[in-house]
Amino acid sequence: MNHKKSTMAQWLRAAGLGLLAFGALAVAHAQNAIEAVTSSTQSGSEVIRIDLAQPLAAVPAGFTVQTPARIALDFPGVTNAIGRSAIEVNQGNLRSVNVVQAGERSRVVLNLKQATAYKAEIQGKSLLVVLEPVAGAALVSSAATTFAENRNRDTLPLKDVDFRLGTDSTGRVIVDLPNNQVGVDVKQQGKSLVVEFTKSTLPEGLRRRLDVADFGTPVQLITSQQSGDRVRMTIDAKGDWEHSAYQSENQFVVEVRARKVDPTKLTQGVGYNGEKLSLNFQNIEIRSLLQVIADFTNFNIVTSDSVSGALTLRLKDVPWDQALDIIMQAKNLGMRKNGSVLWIAPKDEINAKEKLEFEAKAAIENLEPLRTQSFQLNYTKAIAIAQGLTGTGTSSGGGGGGGAATRILSPRGSVIAESRTNQLFVSDIPSRLAQVTDLIQKLDVPVRQVLIEARIVEASDTFGKSLGVRLGGGISGERFASSAGNRAYGNIGVMPTVTAGTNGGASTATTTWTNSNFINLPAGDAGGTGNAAGTFAISLFNSSFSRMLNLEISALEADGKGKLVSSPRVITADQTKALIEQGEEIPYQQATSSGATSISFRKAVLKLEVTPQITPEGNIILTLDVSKDARGVNTSAGPAINTKHVQTEVLVENGGTVVIGGIFELTETNDESRVPVLGEVPYLGALFRKRERVANKTEMLVFITPKMITDRNAAR
Repeated sequence: MNHKKSTMAQWLRAAGLGLLAFGALAVAHAQNAIEAVTSSTQSGSEVIRIDLAQPLAAVPAGFTVQTPARIALDFPGVTNAIGRSAIEVNQGNLRSVNVVQAGERSRVVLNLKQATAYKAEIQGKSLLVVLEPVAGAALVSSAATTFAENRNRDTLPLKDVDFRLGTDSTGRVIVDLPNNQVGVDVKQQGKSLVVEFTKSTLPEGLRRRLDVADFGTPVQLITSQQSGDRVRMTIDAKGDWEHSAYQSENQFVVEVRARKVDPTKLTQGVGYNGEKLSLNFQNIEIRSLLQVIADFTNFNIVTSDSVSGALTLRLKDVPWDQALDIIMQAKNLGMRKNGSVLWIAPKDEINAKEKLEFEAKAAIENLEPLRTQSFQLNYTKAIAIAQGLTGTGTSSGGGGGGGAATRILSPRGSVIAESRTNQLFVSDIPSRLAQVTDLIQKLDVPVRQVLIEARIVEASDTFGKSLGVRLGGGISGERFASSAGNRAYGNIGVMPTVTAGTNGGASTATTTWTNSNFINLPAGDAGGTGNAAGTFAISLFNSSFSRMLNLEISALEADGKGKLVSSPRVITADQTKALIEQGEEIPYQQATSSGATSISFRKAVLKLEVTPQITPEGNIILTLDVSKDARGVNTSAGPAINTKHVQTEVLVENGGTVVIGGIFELTETNDESRVPVLGEVPYLGALFRKRERVANKTEMLVFITPKMITDRNAAR
């Protein structure tokens, strides 16, 4: 029995230990989790590192998918501790990583750009997945231009879409991005340019069509719309154009410009751009060599009869347009291009023929009948246009012989300006009338107007403090008495006179005092405020009223603040000077050469003189002359004028405000007057000195705000 109990105890003990070990293993197995997934490049291979909480017992099973390219790895008994299921990578061949947990198993999916094989190995608590390089070197990138890869998981809204006019009639589409990680794809589709912003949204205020045809650039229409998780922008352009795009921080810019075509060039672009050829000839005829080039380029070449001679040359892999240029230079030949036809002849022959053509054209102009055409002007004065056509206006460069150089009409042409109806009557040959028509269409346009508002702010802050004393005394010649006893008065100088016999039997006398001040340091007008100092005085008499001592303390403290705001404003046309002033003219007498006097006037006014110039970007250049004058002190030569004047030229954005100048003055004074020795005695010395402190601050600022007027209500 005891043996059976011992055997049972051993069995229970072994079973308990086994269950305990199994439970510990289950707990350890249940605690394993994926903590991080990272990607790196090592020795030219891409390595994905999967960090776990516990080491794996074996490499997890996995499988690959060709379309779409994926690698899946299963981790039994492993949970997801990353906190998210999608990880954006966008590095090398790896797009992203998905970690999906289902019950007690997790699956890691590697989303690839191109299918490839992999190797997996356990390294400590991590699993390393090595991707084999993609065959055919690097990945083939998209034909579209990609400026940035979006690493943001959530979509972000675009901030702004704007259009600006660049130099040389270039259209600039400017997009403010939420950050510099937004992916941008630019591609050309027919006559349009499509720009896509990945992982982005378009606010309702930006979902619009911008019609920018009036700017005179190839860009006609800009359309922005939301397309899934992308923003699609379509830029419609006209004509033959080319584009360039670049990104600077959070700003993306697309520039569209007209492609410059030179009809005289054989191939367009900078330098020589023809297909390369090789020529190796010994003593070949020029005409035969030109025929070889014509067969190679499919150009129609017409050679003059005067082209002759032979040439020996060896050219290897040279653009054909450069080879033709070398051949013509060697034989002093010239070329004229008309469409796909090339005419080649000696330069002297070409120049002589062109000279004959110009002379014939000039002869035709002298014989061609004149036509008269009328032009109704709406915005420009007819007399100004007439002066420009004949070269007699202020724009002719000084008049005289210089005016004829800018004459637009032919020598036989004439113009009549009718000011009452603002019409022009031009008589000239048809070709010149066409030029005049184009010129008037460009000049007779409404001029943009600008509202310029100035604010002149003058602020003053004054403070003055003064403290002084006056110490003196007096001696009386007679005593003043009455039946009621002695009386003492606080007045200094002459005592009042009382008539005897009617005032209760009082005897009267006139008491005269001799007064003098031996300390006379009263408080002054600190800071020139014009205020009188406050005083406190006391007089002490002896018992016989024959002597007295006077003490007077005076003090003044003044504090003042002031602000003056002047706001002149004026409306004027672009590049037209405007002047507005308000104030007074001060008369004064002035001596003449004959000795008599005459009345002259001097201005003390607030003046704003400005000339605005609107730039193509919409900013405004202001040439300013602002002055604030006031009447000063009177002198023997007339009144003085206190002036505050600023003259400058600034560039301001439309509707913006700029401070063009400021004057700041600070005056601080501390004065002290005292009696020597006595004024330096502590405490008691305050009766023998005078102190005065003044602190004045004045400041003037000039603010300028220009605004372009687009409608009549803007200036109200």
